[in-house]
Amino acid sequence: MRFVDNDRWAGTFTLAAIGRHLFTIEALPDLYRSWLADLVKRVDAGQDVRSELAEGAALVRAAAARARGADQAALLDAAARIEDGDTPTAGVVAAREPRLAALMDRYLDRNEATWCEREFEIVADRERARLAAWYEFFPRSGQTPGQHATFRDAEFQLERAAAMGFDVVYLPPIHPVGTAHRKGRNNALVAEPGEPGSPWAIGGEAGGHMAVHPELGTLEDFDRFVARARELGLEVALDFAIQCSPDHPYVREHPEWFFHRPDGTIKYAENPPKKYQDVYPLNFYGDDPEPLWREMRRILEFWSEHGVRIVRVDNPHTKPVKFWEWLIRDLQSQYPDLIFLAEAFTRPKMMKVLAKAGFTQSYTYFTWRNEKTELAEYLTEITSPPVSDYFRGHLWPNTPDILHEALQKGGRPEFVMRLVLAATASSLYGIYSGYELCENTPREPGSEEYLSSEKYEIKARDWNAPGNLVALITRVNAIRREHRALQLSRNLKVHPSESPDLLWYGKTTPGNDDVVFVAVSLDVTRPVQSMVDVPLAELGLAPDEPYRMHELLSDSVWEWRGARGDVELRPEHPAQIFALRRGRA
Repeated sequence: MRFVDNDRWAGTFTLAAIGRHLFTIEALPDLYRSWLADLVKRVDAGQDVRSELAEGAALVRAAAARARGADQAALLDAAARIEDGDTPTAGVVAAREPRLAALMDRYLDRNEATWCEREFEIVADRERARLAAWYEFFPRSGQTPGQHATFRDAEFQLERAAAMGFDVVYLPPIHPVGTAHRKGRNNALVAEPGEPGSPWAIGGEAGGHMAVHPELGTLEDFDRFVARARELGLEVALDFAIQCSPDHPYVREHPEWFFHRPDGTIKYAENPPKKYQDVYPLNFYGDDPEPLWREMRRILEFWSEHGVRIVRVDNPHTKPVKFWEWLIRDLQSQYPDLIFLAEAFTRPKMMKVLAKAGFTQSYTYFTWRNEKTELAEYLTEITSPPVSDYFRGHLWPNTPDILHEALQKGGRPEFVMRLVLAATASSLYGIYSGYELCENTPREPGSEEYLSSEKYEIKARDWNAPGNLVALITRVNAIRREHRALQLSRNLKVHPSESPDLLWYGKTTPGNDDVVFVAVSLDVTRPVQSMVDVPLAELGLAPDEPYRMHELLSDSVWEWRGARGDVELRPEHPAQIFALRRGRA
């Protein structure tokens, strides 16, 4: 424990295992330490303390009555030496022995203890919950145009992701895709023969959520895929999309699990004005939702048994919060290493409620934060208490559903800047494949949908195309692994910079053993120059002390002195990552 101020104290303790823990607070007087503190004051004032030594000896004998064996003998001996020493000075020396203090702590009198009326809950997650670089790809997209790839083919993608330094590969749904109302290229209402449909239209003749799409392979092939990922140092995350194609077995076996129109037909999904005729949402508000809840649990238990310990949940905000509280708690009691990522682009309060309900991580509004003030405020909010006490923000510059206008107009420089920003501002970030090729053509002006979206067709890409970002991504991920400051989630500080188009922030470890600063240009169309502030006092640097700024992307080193430095960013290099080194070169 440590003293805060007045009658306020703070305490810390270490959790020995991952999982859910309960703790409470006990408060009680420590009569011995209080007596000892007063004794020291009296001795320093030159007072006669023989009476006080007798009082202390009585406290030690009382502790001996609560002890046994060698501890009891040691306490009785200490009591005698305190009270019966040759001189009061000898008694004081005996009273201040560290070994005695430890024994008195061990046998503290708790008869006057007061307990907090409630227990508090805390979840200890494994490191991957806090630190991970994600790479999303469609396993059905291989190296042959128009040809459906298999899990064995997709092992090539695993090797690419591992080589770039990612930790997690995230797959959209891998289940059979329905044929009824199957969507075609660019979300056409009618699919042409041979078009694969959306993976989110789950379920068909080959099964539902616990089946593998036959063209991807078998369940054994998936197991091999997971094992290969593990060999490469990767984890596989699966999409948990709680919805069904009209061809899903649930539609026949459990029609009561769906929403119905007045005429009795099942309603397809809508997010006005968008319509999803190929998808039926499940109804968690029916007369008897328990069987549906338990079936959802059975799905995740099934995939957990096949080595999946990370789940990205599609649209969790459209399901009851109580369902998630129950499901996550129940599953994590069986699989404490299970991680849940909430794909909830919804109102702030709902995103925070889902985090409090048990979600390990959450998508954020990062994609739509582009101005300096809004970026500084939002990144500070999600990385600082009280929000960071329960909410872990996962930063994605793009997804299969989201191609932001900034990427459409900013081209390669914007892709570079947003990558560095996402990867350094949070210890959790991810990109959807194609980002490394700077794919940025929208379906139509004003749309965030990709033209020829991979959601509706199989894509084969040239991963070595000129201008690709593979080397940059690899370097950024290596920097994250080399610098502990970038592996923490609650240590971001935005610092002043003169230019409205330059964001300047730092991340440090406790004790400032690792200090990293990042500069990103928010106008990638022109050079941006700015003076930036360095918090010398926080870093333990004297006002005139020289230090080196090692720019890690270019491997350049500058010597700085004082609380201000000069940074210049250009469209071809719109971001810089600095490691602060003490002393001169």
